[in-house]
Amino acid sequence: MEVAHFPITNWSEDDRPREKLMLKGKNALSDAELIAILIGSGSRNESAVDLSKRILASVDTLNSLGKMSIPQLIDFKGIGEAKAITIIAALELGRRRRAEDSVELTKITSSKLVFEIMQPVIGELPHEEFWVLFLNNSNKVILKSQLSKGGISGTIVDVRLVFKLALESGATGLILCHNHPSGTLIPSDADKHITKKLKMAGDSLDVKVLDHVIITETKYYSFVDEGIL
Repeated sequence: MEVAHFPITNWSEDDRPREKLMLKGKNALSDAELIAILIGSGSRNESAVDLSKRILASVDTLNSLGKMSIPQLIDFKGIGEAKAITIIAALELGRRRRAEDSVELTKITSSKLVFEIMQPVIGELPHEEFWVLFLNNSNKVILKSQLSKGGISGTIVDVRLVFKLALESGATGLILCHNHPSGTLIPSDADKHITKKLKMAGDSLDVKVLDHVIITETKYYSFVDEGIL
């Protein structure tokens, strides 16, 4: 038996997502209602909110939704290319906002804080990236920079560039970071080699390599915490 569709235009004003946001604020809306605003409309047989609930029911978290491609989103009946692009763009803006908010002169007090800064940046990528956090005398982040993309080795990470940036920014300390898309937290021989190489270069320039943190989607590995730096 087919369930009758009740369009959002027939809902009370307090329950319509757009009006609800205006009257009660963004925090009053569910994830499904926020996505419904993004996609704008549903179909003849399904409201935008019901369509959004169906999409969310198929994923574990909003992070998982943010990883979906345009073809994967289009697989949902009622989602075309334009709506898929809108969802992807909105979630990417949210990810970039988290990344920006986390680094503004943050004082590094633990490896966990490094993870919180860098997870939004590299934790969910399908490829490896190597980044450096540059710190001042107060251990506050004054710059973060991507050094390589696609792999990690002594030939890819330019040691001279790392310390050129350190000297230009006035950094006195560095924290090395890279991600493991596979989810494994075990450092490779290449990870250990580049860490040792950068540490030796830093010692000669009085710029300390304070840690090397491997980032995955939900966990991290700190060379310092594990006693290998």
